[in-house]
Amino acid sequence: MPLRYLLLLPFLMLGCSLWAQDPVMREEFDLKGRVVSEASETPIPGIEVGTDRGPVVRTDALGEFRIRAAEGDVLIVRGPDIQTVRYRIRSRDDIKIVVQGDPEPEAFSSSKNQPGWSQRHRQLLDSANYYKRTDIRKSLDFITQSIEILGDRSSRRELARSLTTLGEVYQYHRQYDLAISNYREALDTFETFQTLLLLGKAYVLSGAHDQAITLLEREVGRTGLVPYQRLELYETLGDAYRGQGKTAPAVSYYQQALAIAEKNQIAPKVPDLNSKIADAYDAADRTLEAEAYYDNSLREAASQNPVRAVQESEKVADFYSKRSRYPEEIALRKESLEKLKALDLPVEQLQGDSDSITTQGLNYKIGRAYIAQARYEEAIPFLSESMKEANTQGDLVVQKDATRKLSELYRNRGDFEKALDFYQQYVALVDTLYIRKEQELARAARFTRELSSRQNRISSLEQERQLSQSKYDLALAEQRLTREINKRQKFIIYSLVFGILLTGLAAFFYYRSNRQKELANHLLALKGLRTQMNPHFIFNALNSVNHYIARNDERSANRYLSDFSLLMRTVLENSEKDFIPLSEELELLELYLKLEHTRFPDKFDYRIAVDPEVDPDTFTIPPMLLQPYLENAVWHGLRYKAEKGLLELEVKPLSQGVLQVSITDDGVGRKRSAALKTKNQKKQKSKGMGNIRRRIEILNRMYGDRITVSVYDGKPDGSGTRVVLILRKK
Repeated sequence: MPLRYLLLLPFLMLGCSLWAQDPVMREEFDLKGRVVSEASETPIPGIEVGTDRGPVVRTDALGEFRIRAAEGDVLIVRGPDIQTVRYRIRSRDDIKIVVQGDPEPEAFSSSKNQPGWSQRHRQLLDSANYYKRTDIRKSLDFITQSIEILGDRSSRRELARSLTTLGEVYQYHRQYDLAISNYREALDTFETFQTLLLLGKAYVLSGAHDQAITLLEREVGRTGLVPYQRLELYETLGDAYRGQGKTAPAVSYYQQALAIAEKNQIAPKVPDLNSKIADAYDAADRTLEAEAYYDNSLREAASQNPVRAVQESEKVADFYSKRSRYPEEIALRKESLEKLKALDLPVEQLQGDSDSITTQGLNYKIGRAYIAQARYEEAIPFLSESMKEANTQGDLVVQKDATRKLSELYRNRGDFEKALDFYQQYVALVDTLYIRKEQELARAARFTRELSSRQNRISSLEQERQLSQSKYDLALAEQRLTREINKRQKFIIYSLVFGILLTGLAAFFYYRSNRQKELANHLLALKGLRTQMNPHFIFNALNSVNHYIARNDERSANRYLSDFSLLMRTVLENSEKDFIPLSEELELLELYLKLEHTRFPDKFDYRIAVDPEVDPDTFTIPPMLLQPYLENAVWHGLRYKAEKGLLELEVKPLSQGVLQVSITDDGVGRKRSAALKTKNQKKQKSKGMGNIRRRIEILNRMYGDRITVSVYDGKPDGSGTRVVLILRKK
């Protein structure tokens, strides 16, 4: 998980160096500030902002916060997935905290982009933290609401935050078993290092040092921890080993943490760790080492914060008291008393290791130290002042102890009257304290029952949420299964469609290949047919030339041969074409008829008639398609006729894009022509008509039904022949 870094600026820029202040009384004020992302100035809610004296708040939906502080306090800023930083407050200017790097969407989001329930959840946890120290009931109510709004949403991280906050509330109020239970549940829901560290601290506070060590030792090799997190890890492990009485590992971990604090300038932790090292040596009766580290802690605390200096002075004074070094103890406590009077802080803001540090408590301890030295006259003023201030503050415990000490002191001096008077006050205070303790026990019992009830309520909510979550997960699994089934069905359908398309494509290419082969075969067949027709025509034409030569008509033969060569050149030019314009075909046919008429001038006349509505250039026709019909009319019809006949070729339109070409002769007719054939002619097979039929059939297959040919008898008696060809425009 990427780490974010913070910059603290009072709207322009403030330095982050820690500086020392004299331990003088400071005036508190409301410090205001904002937390935003560096790149887009997006407000960041849910960041914890506190001071070293105790107050802690969280930023709201606009990233803003307000906290009571004084100049010289250390502002502590921490949050999920950001590096914890500390900043010495030097003025009353508003603070701007800039998070470097892009915030993680789930961890930080503006109120505009964040879902309503998530924003509300964060607000409830902020409220729970706000009331954690002052009103546990309100704090628990807010946490309960934060779990309720989660419902059956799959928000394990948010639920873990609620449970962690609940553990922190219980831990603050020393309900360590409940805190441990909620920390464990939070880790089971969504594990974070911060929750794991809190669980380790709760184990230490509850005396379960073995469990704390087992839990945290495996985290020592963890990578990705920021310096402050590693410092807290080592410090908590040191606390656990010190709780077991193992000085060496405890001091080792404390020293590693101290090295991190000094290297990274985490100044508030320096006196703390020096003090804890001294405590560890003190517990092992290693006085010299303990005293050296206590001196370090006193020096560092005095340079940082007067409140922290008073707390550390009291620890060192207790150390001197255990060693019966009463003059040093008294000197330190008197200094602390002066500082405490100058600070004038509420009791809850100056908490020592074992109890609150108060003026009545300090006076009592000074008086007790004087009594230990038998300096009774010097002890009386401090004990009297302690008793008076305790009475004013309602501190019955210190008042009781001070009264008892005064009674004993006057008894030792022989002033039995005053001793009796103070003893009677002592007895009365004991009775009052006993009644108060009973009341406190009753309240504690009620409070415990109430906590148990609220915890049961939270547990039931969690069980309901888990049940709802299970149902939701089941529905989600069914939905995923349905999607998977649909996906597979779609895959099968798409595969079938693809297979069909592939098969269709293969069939198409196969069909096209066959068509191409068929077309190639047709073209080859047409070429073969044209090759067969040309020799047939040439053979007949050469017969005509031979006829002239046989008649010794050289001039006619030359003229005929010239026209024949022109005709042959035209035929050869068109031999490779499937279609030529109708106009060119008519010119070729007219040249052919001219040649045939030259040979048989007394047998027939011919006429070519084209309707004026016909544009021959717009129609195409296969070359030499009509010539065999004209040749048949001349050679098999008109040539056998006794008188001169007539051959007509007529072109006229039938409809739009359709022409009719008719060839009409008044020859002997088809039956008579067949009867007149010689035996030799009958043996020969006529290829001309067969070739034409095959050509028309192939062309119609290739280009559609464009040509239709019909042959009729010209007259009812069978004489004459009429060939009708229907030509359709492409």
